[in-house]
Parts: sequence; C-alpha cells; structure tokens
Amino acid sequence: MKHDNLSDMFTVIKNSEQNGSKECVVPSSNIIKEVLKIMQKNKYIGSFEFIDDGRSGKFKVELLGRINNCGPIRPRTYITKDEFIMWEKRFLPSVNVGILFITTPKGITDHRNAKKEKTGGALLGYIY
Repeated sequence: MKHDNLSDMFTVIKNSEQNGSKECVVPSSNIIKEVLKIMQKNKYIGSFEFIDDGRSGKFKVELLGRINNCGPIRPRTYITKDEFIMWEKRFLPSVNVGILFITTPKGITDHRNAKKEKTGGALLGYIY
C-alpha cells in the first residue's frame, strides 16, 4: 500500500531513468505537480501531462536522461535561511550541481530561489 506519493514519484523516476525509459507514469497530487514544474524548469525532465484515471489521476512524465539520483528527504526537516549550505553538502554532490526542493510560506520552490528570497522551510527532496 502506498502512503507517500512524493517518495513513490522519486522512486519511479529514478528507476525509469536507470532503465533508460523515455517516459514514466507517477502518482498525482498538488505537491507532485509543483515539484515536476521545478524539475521541468531546471531541465531535468521534459513535458508532463495529467492523465485522469477516474481516481486521483496520474502524471505522464517525459524523461530526458539527465537525472543521476533523486529522492525524498525523510523526516521532513525544517531549516532556516542560514542552513542551506549544510544540507547542500549532505544531499548534493557538489556546489551548483542539483537542487533541493523546499516548502516555503510562498509555496514549493528550489533552494536557490529560497536563498534569494531569504526564507526557510521544510525540505522535501533532492535531485541531481
């Protein structure tokens, strides 16, 4: 039984990338939609579209072969604007490689935008 759609999304994308697939189908939610938008903006994935299956729906995601690793951050840790460097070192391989997904009071964003806005939030996941 699936309980965490965000973790399921990262797992499906990571496994599909490792298999060399050109597309994958991930569960749907508002958080996943915002994370996919950020991934698309940073050119980790191509286009994605919503598929209505009569239940909660799914997203069909076009993969570009640019993802080396991705995953959720559990437990969801709340960080301040001054702690980004520590978490970048923990989850990302190098400076300016990859992004952290963060929920802020202004919505879900990546860690670079959160630094510019000088706001903290809860860590959701990472990709590089």
